[in-house]
Amino acid sequence: MNKRISIRAAALLLCIPLAACDSSPNPAPKPSPQDLFFDRLGLLCGKAYAGILVSDQKADAEMTGKPMIMHVASCDLKEIQIPFHIAEDGGNWDRSRTWSITRTTEGLRLKHRHRHEDGSLDSVTNYGGNTIGQGTSERQEFPVDAESIASFRANGLDQSVTNIWAVEITPPGQSGAHFAYELRRPESADGRYFRVEFDLSKPVVPPPPPWGD
Repeated sequence: MNKRISIRAAALLLCIPLAACDSSPNPAPKPSPQDLFFDRLGLLCGKAYAGILVSDQKADAEMTGKPMIMHVASCDLKEIQIPFHIAEDGGNWDRSRTWSITRTTEGLRLKHRHRHEDGSLDSVTNYGGNTIGQGTSERQEFPVDAESIASFRANGLDQSVTNIWAVEITPPGQSGAHFAYELRRPESADGRYFRVEFDLSKPVVPPPPPWGD
């Protein structure tokens, strides 16, 4: 009887190290499309790129052919800020706009900050939206959020309450790599469509800070 107990005890002891050897850490979760998108933006941190208007609606005629620069000016694990500069007549620049892309618990958020040249905030600022799906590593869409709809209506901009913004970034370093910012209203009567694209193959000298920074 004692011999049988000893054999069983020995067998149990042999199983312990085997079980320990079989245990291994869980593999790291696969990055989501939004993780890849945000990380790709982060690769551009500190760099600036030249761009141009590529849509052709009359509402944007004053911007046609004018030099533009986007500057990935500030980055951390949660937020990336991208000032958007537009050349004006006479050699001046409009430095009123900054795009902010933030990680949230639900996905990604795009917000727009608008300032006047004296640094004061515009009456219409901090508008944007949140992703409602995973999107892709190259393109994320941001339908207008409730806060922005309320702001638009309070400022007489009812046409903007169906806005959908999009940001694209193709892999930097590849042929034809670009960053794009887009606004559209697919369900509106005016068929609004605005799109600017920036060439990621040739960084330019970073511009001065946006107004108010």
